[in-house]
Amino acid sequence: MRGRENAAAEVVCLGETMAVLVPPDQEPLERQHVLRLEVGGAESNVACGLAALGHRVAWVSRVGDDPLGRRVLADLQGRGVDVRGVETDPDRPTGVYFKDTGLVGTGTYYYRRGSAATRMGPGLAKACHARLLHLSGITMALSDSCADLVAEIVVRRAVPGATVSFDVNHRPALWRHRDPATALLEPARRADIVFVGRDEAETLWGTAKPEEIRDLLAPAAVIVVKDAEHGATAYTADGGEVFVAAPHSRIVERVGAGDAFAAGYLAAHLEGRGPGVALRLGHLMAAAALATGGDVPTAPDRAELDRLLTLDEEEWSTLRLG
Repeated sequence: MRGRENAAAEVVCLGETMAVLVPPDQEPLERQHVLRLEVGGAESNVACGLAALGHRVAWVSRVGDDPLGRRVLADLQGRGVDVRGVETDPDRPTGVYFKDTGLVGTGTYYYRRGSAATRMGPGLAKACHARLLHLSGITMALSDSCADLVAEIVVRRAVPGATVSFDVNHRPALWRHRDPATALLEPARRADIVFVGRDEAETLWGTAKPEEIRDLLAPAAVIVVKDAEHGATAYTADGGEVFVAAPHSRIVERVGAGDAFAAGYLAAHLEGRGPGVALRLGHLMAAAALATGGDVPTAPDRAELDRLLTLDEEEWSTLRLG
């Protein structure tokens, strides 16, 4: 097993990344003869988005000592992400998932049980020193040791001085033997920035309205409630509330859009911008993800993004992307 420290990153994103096998068209997976090999994982998707926006970012995890693990590392390095804190496991494989594309949406089939990443544990927090740390509820569901790692960083604050971002990212299929509502609530409340979809909060906690989610997750310093194509609301600890409508976007595939949104929001946060601008940049990055079939979209030109961030309210309300 090998692992190295990340010293220069502004942001560390921690979580499992897998090899992704993708059909070349909308025929069902069972009829395909050739699949395209890609890479995808919620936290590394955020890392790639942040790197594309010009930030120094590292991804920390574990991969197998196998061709797929090497593909994951090479792909993320090629996108400008520092992978020196990743551990390579000689005994457990890199996780894999398949996409099943079709006219009614994309299905996903995961083969990650017993993967190298399921062996992540609290000791990996030592590789997570940065100004901002980003984790998600997916990691909590992978194994008990992974849940302990999230608690070490988010609840016990093993990295003093770091801002902690937590995306609830509820994946029901991963929570076979534990109660996700209870497990995800504490880190969501203890994070400095928490992202949650209105629909997943309703599923988990019965909170149907954004203000109910705000009240439930207090005292989290910043609570970002996403409501799909309607928009997103950011609540701040000083009582601030900002809603930004989502621009009209072309939708090819929804996978990865939430991660792209988080990358845009966090980039604006790192740049000292207010929540309104952060929500806008999140929406713009999400729109780029919605318009592509890959987990990690090509980020729009930064100068064009910055121009769109300056639109007045009327111009923003009529913006159409993709």
